[in-house]
Amino acid sequence: MKSFEELQRLWQNASPPPRGRGVVRGICLRKGAGQHETPTHARITVAEGVVGDRWRAADDPERLSQVTLMNATAADLVAFADSPAHAAGDNFYVDLDLGESALPVGAQLRLGTALLEVTAEPHLGCKNFNERFGAGALRWVNHKDHRHLRLRGVNLRVVEDGVVSVGDSVELGST
Repeated sequence: MKSFEELQRLWQNASPPPRGRGVVRGICLRKGAGQHETPTHARITVAEGVVGDRWRAADDPERLSQVTLMNATAADLVAFADSPAHAAGDNFYVDLDLGESALPVGAQLRLGTALLEVTAEPHLGCKNFNERFGAGALRWVNHKDHRHLRLRGVNLRVVEDGVVSVGDSVELGST
């Protein structure tokens, strides 16, 4: 597990994520009880969110967190041998700036062939994140000075159904 200070140093030394257009580096389906699958593609629907993921529309009637994205570099930084990046449990890991200035609430993203919209629902590290990556990582992603960067990720609602594959583009403002 990495300390807050180590994560801070690694993030500051990493290349800045691209703004406006990036790529899908990973997909994760949460199956329950900490079990995750990492398929090469996933279907997203307005009715179900990410098909095959444990999170269902009934759990989120306002559709504020149907899909979660995490910056792939941030996920890689918190990961270690016993807890790979996908252990964070986000649906998609992307090379893209997810910060509030690059991706404001209401912004639309084309992820593969699906269209998604950023919601105001905060996405913060929790007890599970702490157990998987440690207190230093939890403090780093949730730190008040980092909230605008959305290091833990961002919540989105589905606007149009589509399919997403690893390697697909993710683009801001493509409708």
